Amino acid sequence: MEFFRIKRDIPFMKHALIFNVISFITFAAAVFFLATRGLHFSIEFTGGSVLELAYAKTADVTKVRSSVEALGFGEVQVQTFGTSRDVLVRLPIRAAGGDIKQPEVVSRVFAALCAAEGGQVRQAQASSDTVEQVSRQVCDAGGIEPVRLQRSEVVGPQVGRELATDGAMALGFVVAGIMLYLAIRFEWKFAVAAIIANLHDVIIILGFFAFFQWEFSLSVLAAVLAVLGYSVNESVVIFDRIREAFRRFRKMNTHEVIDHAITSTMSRTIITHGSTQMMVLSMLVFGGATLHYFAVALTIGILFGIYSSVFVAAAIAMWLGVKREDLMRAGGPKSNDPDDPNAGAVV
Repeated sequence: MEFFRIKRDIPFMKHALIFNVISFITFAAAVFFLATRGLHFSIEFTGGSVLELAYAKTADVTKVRSSVEALGFGEVQVQTFGTSRDVLVRLPIRAAGGDIKQPEVVSRVFAALCAAEGGQVRQAQASSDTVEQVSRQVCDAGGIEPVRLQRSEVVGPQVGRELATDGAMALGFVVAGIMLYLAIRFEWKFAVAAIIANLHDVIIILGFFAFFQWEFSLSVLAAVLAVLGYSVNESVVIFDRIREAFRRFRKMNTHEVIDHAITSTMSRTIITHGSTQMMVLSMLVFGGATLHYFAVALTIGILFGIYSSVFVAAAIAMWLGVKREDLMRAGGPKSNDPDDPNAGAVV
């Protein structure tokens, strides 16, 4: 399906050097901010306390977040899970500068949340399978329990280091898989061009998060991996059209073939990326704090993914010297008809 068709090829490769200089400057700035400022890792990577709360009514996440932030324990994460009454609160392990022990941090947070619901914390005795009686904190609001502390635990920094290592390994496996796939499907020059373009997108996303010190969490890492797959899909579409144009238009040189391939996919690019971006923007606007940085990472990745597929991947493939012979298997008959879509290809 096409909304429009451009009849005259746009000379993208004529300005490829200018756009790649811009890309290099942006990439270098991202690397600089990553090296000097670093990423602001979330609790999943640094460790901290986790509280699981059950509210009697639908939880007001904004109210919960403001109540916890008022304690001055640093940046916290608040999100619902399961139902609208179940809330998960994550606190950094460096809460209150490390002067307060984590169990006391949990007690103070629960007391603040209980007070926000008009109750007071008291100690109550409860039965246990292992011992006869155990003491637990209860939020009492005139005989009603508006919020219950279901569970609390401390996530150590060792777990965070393991998650960071696993995330780096996942990113490495994705990059290696993409390169292998493109080298098999097309040619090694396309594989090198695509992976440079895709890593360009990833580094720029990380550069934004380093510059603004946005929180880098597991959901953001998932967005980065999604951007890798999304960008390589756009590159594959353009590379497919380049291979088709090489076979069909035998009198065109390399940069003319690339211009034609990119121009002929413009309508498809606008439809797919526009639809995806509308969905991501809806998450950004209506998804709340939980999905905010996930949507931000996807937004940056989608916008730069379009740019890199057109001006980075295709241009690098051209500069690496990709030509018609790289995409044709020798040994078969070739058509002499320039209008034959299989001209130059092995049938």
